[in-house]
Amino acid sequence: MISQLEMAHSAVLHDLEALAGSGATRQQLDDALADNDTAVMGYWEQSALVGYAMITRLPFDAELQAIGVAPQVWGKGVGGRLMSAVIACAQTWESERLLLEVRVSNQRAIRLYRHYGFTEDGRRKGYYPAVQGAAGREDALLMSRRC
Repeated sequence: MISQLEMAHSAVLHDLEALAGSGATRQQLDDALADNDTAVMGYWEQSALVGYAMITRLPFDAELQAIGVAPQVWGKGVGGRLMSAVIACAQTWESERLLLEVRVSNQRAIRLYRHYGFTEDGRRKGYYPAVQGAAGREDALLMSRRC
């Protein structure tokens, strides 16, 4: 089940992000929960939060800020269900496009985004700091799709 998360869900959202590792900080998550122009959607299995997506409304577009899924449910369609909810939210907001950026090494996420109609718009060279154990910075892949 997917539902809108609220400040009362802050602790379980932080716990999920620690497992999922999407890169969102505690402060970013809390700010998103409090922002009227941001929707944070949670995917629940029984009473456990196992996935979330954060989308922000921009003047003409919407931007997927983060999506995270607990490793124990990878490959079970949670990310796809969240992407469908994100796209529906952007359409409800009457956004023209849905934007996102992703590490070029995150092939699992890139496959998901392409499956949902996202195409590459460009790259930001050296945008992300190196992941633990890696040297150098990493490019961000910029992607979008029409709503």
